[in-house]
Amino acid sequence: MTWLAVAAGGALGAVARHAVNHLVHVRWPTLRVPAATMAVNIGGCFLIGLLAGLLASNRIALRFYWREFVFIGVLGGFTTFSTFGLDTITLVRTGAGTTAIWYAGLQVAVGLAAVLCGLLLGSR
Repeated sequence: MTWLAVAAGGALGAVARHAVNHLVHVRWPTLRVPAATMAVNIGGCFLIGLLAGLLASNRIALRFYWREFVFIGVLGGFTTFSTFGLDTITLVRTGAGTTAIWYAGLQVAVGLAAVLCGLLLGSR
């Protein structure tokens, strides 16, 4: 049952990730950084922090399969840190090393801050 929960959640997360990618590229087609990946990773960091905070503070309760569905499936399919790595390396390989450093540093710093904000908000 766990595998089905993760697979179903992963499918939903992947579709949501693709939707964000599409919307960002339609809205801002000339951006020189992979903004869709940044938006997904930071948004996913916030959501995982928020949900973890809500669970930790007992404001919500999720049965085991629902936790697997949401955390591993949906959020795992939605947040694409591996794509972040590939995008960063691609920036470096295409001669945009300074942009790659800013992109990676900003995304990690803001992502961690988003997890903390979500956790604190969810724990209230």
